[in-house]
Amino acid sequence: MRVSRIPVSSGVASPPPAPVGVATPAAPQASSGAVVTAPLTGIFYRSASPQSPAFVQVGSVVAAGDVIGLIEAMKLFNEIKATSAGRVRAILAENGQLVRAHQVLVELDR
Repeated sequence: MRVSRIPVSSGVASPPPAPVGVATPAAPQASSGAVVTAPLTGIFYRSASPQSPAFVQVGSVVAAGDVIGLIEAMKLFNEIKATSAGRVRAILAENGQLVRAHQVLVELDR
């Protein structure tokens, strides 16, 4: 019978590895603008269908309440709306990728 040895750890816990293929939430950066965050966890889509144009592009001007994307959760599509007016500085969420609740999706310049 063969016995394998298990290495003994030094007692210092190491952080668990990040899951593969899961987007990590981006922390909001201090800026003069605003951010739009995901209200729930789900799949982010920049357009209503693959053939439709994206709701917003970098440089688009949005008003408070304008749709900037969709999040699919539990087979329902939820409209994600801009919380304030501004010009889109950056789109931080990838189309078709998982986003977590409170993850920054879009940065706006006011």
